[in-house]
Amino acid sequence: MAERLAEELSGMEGNLDEEEHREATFYRLEALGFRVGQGLAERFSRDRPRFTDNLDVIKFLCKDFWTILFRKQIDNLKTNHRGVYVLTDNTFRPLIRMSMSNRNEAIAKAQSYLWFPCGIIRGGLASMGINATVQAESSDLPSATFQIKTVQMAQPSPQPQQQLQQPRS
Repeated sequence: MAERLAEELSGMEGNLDEEEHREATFYRLEALGFRVGQGLAERFSRDRPRFTDNLDVIKFLCKDFWTILFRKQIDNLKTNHRGVYVLTDNTFRPLIRMSMSNRNEAIAKAQSYLWFPCGIIRGGLASMGINATVQAESSDLPSATFQIKTVQMAQPSPQPQQQLQQPRS
């Protein structure tokens, strides 16, 4: 899918240099994944009771949501209890059949296959009320690690109301 999208974008944007082209492709893959994640999370979490906190949402993502997507649960979940979660899938299905003669080349190629799942995770979290950033890496194929950082929405500071002064007569 990533390669097909890259070819499609190359036909549209002939004047972009290679790095801009890659960034545009990754952005589009992540955005598509976001939409898919939103829809899936809404569909598969609607019959469940409301989640009480962010950790419950992440657990749902690791167990139920991941099983729907990849037919297995996340292998490892770590958190610092301050809004950072690290999900590890030791046999990430999209990377299972990937191999190259050069290990570094394979890992670089694998990165493009992680943008869509990043979007799915971010979209799923967004539909359940968690604003987050998601980063992924694969240092050893077919393993994939996703880092989720929840973003606290800034509360607008209360503005003091200006008192209207009555004109003196």
